[in-house]
Amino acid sequence: MTLKTRLLAGVLFTALATPAIAADMTVGFSQIGSESGWRAAETSVSKVEAEKRGITLKIADAQQKQENQIKAIRSFIAQGVDAIFLAPVVATGWDAVLEEAKDAEIPVVLLDRSIETKDPSLYLTAVTSDSVHEGEVAGKWLVDTVAGKSCNVVELQGTVGASVATNRKEGFAKGIAGADNVKIIRSQTGEFTRAKGKEVMESFIKAEGGGKTICALYAHNDDMALGAIQAMKEAGLKPGTDILVVSIDAVPDIFKAIAEGEANATVELTPNMAGPAFDALAAYKDGKAPPKWIQTESKLYTKADDPMGQYDARKSLGY
Repeated sequence: MTLKTRLLAGVLFTALATPAIAADMTVGFSQIGSESGWRAAETSVSKVEAEKRGITLKIADAQQKQENQIKAIRSFIAQGVDAIFLAPVVATGWDAVLEEAKDAEIPVVLLDRSIETKDPSLYLTAVTSDSVHEGEVAGKWLVDTVAGKSCNVVELQGTVGASVATNRKEGFAKGIAGADNVKIIRSQTGEFTRAKGKEVMESFIKAEGGGKTICALYAHNDDMALGAIQAMKEAGLKPGTDILVVSIDAVPDIFKAIAEGEANATVELTPNMAGPAFDALAAYKDGKAPPKWIQTESKLYTKADDPMGQYDARKSLGY
């Protein structure tokens, strides 16, 4: 079986391995937006998963604004959808609207990100990676790679207040803990976008003597890393050599960068959150309580992992 076949099989596996939910089911999906290639792939794969099951999926793009997500959820409630998927842009401020969904007896499934609430009954389950672990994997990779050499790290954080950004920061700090030679010297949000990642990296380079004092970049997602790589090149630096680059998501373009020696490592975040979410709804419909947290798998990729093969396998998944 080819790599591409295995990846596509992974995306579609849950649809084939479990009974389909009733074909007349309608699910509303409040998506954060399309701030990254990974987010676009999540939306695309969600549509594939819904189609395989004969489910009507209504997607509302919030353009990275919580107020738009709250409006979308209320609209879904008014429409009487059978369930709601929520990829929360930030972790707090959801209790009131999710209480409305609960009162309407509409189950809510969190995708990709968690929320902070004193009432976990407001959502059915959360389908996420262990984003602390993702950051820790990235940090440990860097510690092993620099092998005792002094290494000043600049960090591109995700959206302020997003659980995944908080967790990926915490995880990386855990990964480099105990390695006194590795330290974060600058950290700022790049808002998970390529353009902002480039802008912030330009400021890091300027502040650090043209980048001469920077050993590595840690970005909370690949898109920010790709923007930062462009900033490095425009500053006359060699990304991947002068400044090591490690990030998270494993979108196709980062594999091209790894193949070209301009990035060094990425930690995979699968875009297929909807498949396990639909399975959780199927269990709920059958009167079974799904686990409160459904964890997806993560994996570290470097140049040793056939990056162009990885690129070819992913480029048709909607990134």
